Amino acid sequence: MGEDTTREAGADATEGGPPKRIRADARRSTDALLTAAAEVFVTSGVDAPVREITAKAGVGAGTLYRHFPQRSDLIAAVFRHEVDACADAASSLAARHAPVEALAGWLQRFALFIGTKRGLSAALHSGDPAYDTLPAYFQQRFVPVLGALLDTAARAGEIRSDADPEDLLRATANLTLPAQDDNGHTRRMVALLVDGLRYGTHTPEAR
Repeated sequence: MGEDTTREAGADATEGGPPKRIRADARRSTDALLTAAAEVFVTSGVDAPVREITAKAGVGAGTLYRHFPQRSDLIAAVFRHEVDACADAASSLAARHAPVEALAGWLQRFALFIGTKRGLSAALHSGDPAYDTLPAYFQQRFVPVLGALLDTAARAGEIRSDADPEDLLRATANLTLPAQDDNGHTRRMVALLVDGLRYGTHTPEAR
């Protein structure tokens, strides 16, 4: 009987009891912290006081330190979270728009990511080993996403077929100003870049 009771209790915990609820609560707390930290880092920098982040997230400092014991843990997690959100936006854009419009929309989304993440730049290039894997993560998430958008638009005849995704990521990043100094500059420059990708897609008619 004792064995059956133990088995039943374990099944309850696994199939919808408190442990699952705790995991969901922990996930919500983590997401709230990452979202709040990303917003605070834009306005106050990556060294912003913990209380500013926890107040925006609606959690206590203990929750933050439980998930992210070191400041570098939080910074790295914010970077990955924001990279994932930007990369994942490509599929929804592709589902709603024509290929070249999806490409243009995603490049604007990527430029926004770059413009609001310049505050992380000093931390990411600080030499702290906690950030060693982040440049590769950036490449692994963004290069395939942009490559797929480019291929689809090229097959549709909407852009030239020789654009390299890594070159385009670098060019877009170089065109991007910090969000607070932008005044529409980045959006205009990225639009011009996309117009350049259209060049050569149609052969002029012979006279």
